[in-house]
Amino acid sequence: MTSDAVRRVQSGSPWEESFGFARAVAAGDRVSVGGTTSFKGTVLYGEGDPYEQTRVAFGNALDALKEFGLGVESVIRTRMYLSHVRDVDEAGRAHKELFDSVRPCTTLLVVEGFVDPRILVEVELEAFRGA
Repeated sequence: MTSDAVRRVQSGSPWEESFGFARAVAAGDRVSVGGTTSFKGTVLYGEGDPYEQTRVAFGNALDALKEFGLGVESVIRTRMYLSHVRDVDEAGRAHKELFDSVRPCTTLLVVEGFVDPRILVEVELEAFRGA
């Protein structure tokens, strides 16, 4: 695969520049969207609400997919990272509302925490853009 076959999309997150990463990378038929939270600019949406943070975080990740002309129907894998096991049901409810029709494989992990303690949920997804 040539470097021309790889395309990167930035979201404007301050961590992208300071850590040196892209929000999403397309390589061949796959698009990967890295760790995404419910921040939009400097505003955290859904503070204290794991359902809302999950919904907004996946919305932000799906916005990155739009840069490649893809939507929810292209999603084949999701990952959810939660800072509290108590939030599993609410994160799962938001995931089901967004992805029930496409049923991607998924992973859910409870982690020690995030770079900002107000973040309850971080998500990733992968999409397939083949025929």
